[in-house]
Amino acid sequence: MPLPGNLLTTAMAVMPHTDVDEALQLALSLDIPFWPQLPLYSYYGDMYVQAAEHFPGIVLDLEKKSLRFSSKKFMAELEDTLSHFEEPQYFDVSFQYSAVYHRFLELDLSQRAAIRGQLEGPVSFGFFIKDENDRPIIFDDMVRPFLYEFMARRVNVQLARLKEKNPNAFMFIDEPGLQFIFSAMSGYSDLFAREDIDYLFSMIERPRGIHLCGNPDWDFLLGFDMDIVSIDLYTNARVLPLYKKAIINFIKRGGIIVWGVVPTNIEPFKKENHASLTALLESTWQGLIDEGLDRDLLLAQSLLSPATCCLINPDKQKTVNLAFASLGQLSQTLREKYKLY
Repeated sequence: MPLPGNLLTTAMAVMPHTDVDEALQLALSLDIPFWPQLPLYSYYGDMYVQAAEHFPGIVLDLEKKSLRFSSKKFMAELEDTLSHFEEPQYFDVSFQYSAVYHRFLELDLSQRAAIRGQLEGPVSFGFFIKDENDRPIIFDDMVRPFLYEFMARRVNVQLARLKEKNPNAFMFIDEPGLQFIFSAMSGYSDLFAREDIDYLFSMIERPRGIHLCGNPDWDFLLGFDMDIVSIDLYTNARVLPLYKKAIINFIKRGGIIVWGVVPTNIEPFKKENHASLTALLESTWQGLIDEGLDRDLLLAQSLLSPATCCLINPDKQKTVNLAFASLGQLSQTLREKYKLY
C-alpha cells in the first residue's frame, strides 16, 4: 500500500508529557499516529536509551541519567548478543523501555491511514554514545559495522509489529546527527556516512524514511533510497529554496515530504497564526511549482507536522498541545481549499 499524503497530519515522537495517557491521546489525535517517546516521564523513554536496549557494551545509569559505552564490556557481551540475532523479540522495544509502545500496539489501528514507529539512527547514536576515553563509538571500526546491522534488525522488527496493526505502517530513522557530518570537526565525513547509510537501507524493509529536527545538506539527505522524509520547514524556510531541485526529484521519485510547519517553542508559537503558517507553506510550495513540479502531485505526496519536538518549554506540554491542535486546523483548512478528500 502506498504511503498517504494529501496534507494529513503526523508528528515527531519525542514529547514533553509526564502523563502517558495524555501523550498517547494527543498522538492519536493526528491522522497518522505514533507511539510517544517520553523522556521526562522516565529516562527509559529517552530516544538514545531506547535504541541502546540490548546493545553490547552499554553502561546505563538511571540515577545519574547517563548512557555510556565500555569497550571491555562490548567484547564480553558481543557473543551473547550474536546468539540472539535470529530472535525478533530480542530486538523489539521491551515493556520496561516503553510501556506506551506496548499500549499503542494493543489499540485497534487498522482503520488509520497509516501508523508510524521510530528508532534513533546509527549515525546519531554513534556520535552520542562515547566510550571510556570519551570517544564517540562511530569512530570505532569494529563497533560501527555492528551498530548498523544491530539497528537495522531493530527497525525491521518494530516495523513488522506495526504492520500487524496496520499494513500501511512505516518507520522513521531519527538522525539529528546528520547535520553535523559536514562540519570539519566531525571526523566522520559525508562519504563515510553515505556508504554506511546506504548499507543500512539495504538491510531494512520499506517503507522507510529519515526524520531530523535540523539543517543537514538537503542534497545529501534527499539522495538516499527512502520513501519519506521529515523537514523542519519553519526553521529552514530560508535555506530550503536552495534545494528545490533535490526536493522536486525526491517527490517525482515517489517520495513523501512531511512539512514541519507549526512551531512548538513558546515564543515562535505565540508570534505565528493560521494565516502566517498557511503563507509559509504556500510560498514554499509555489517555489517548487514555479520550477515545474505539478501542484496535484506535490499535495498528494505531502504531510504536515509540527516543526520540531520540544522538551524545554517552561509550560511543559501546554504549548505542544496547542501546536498539535493548530496543526489539525491548518490541515483541515488546506484540505478543504485544495479539495483533498
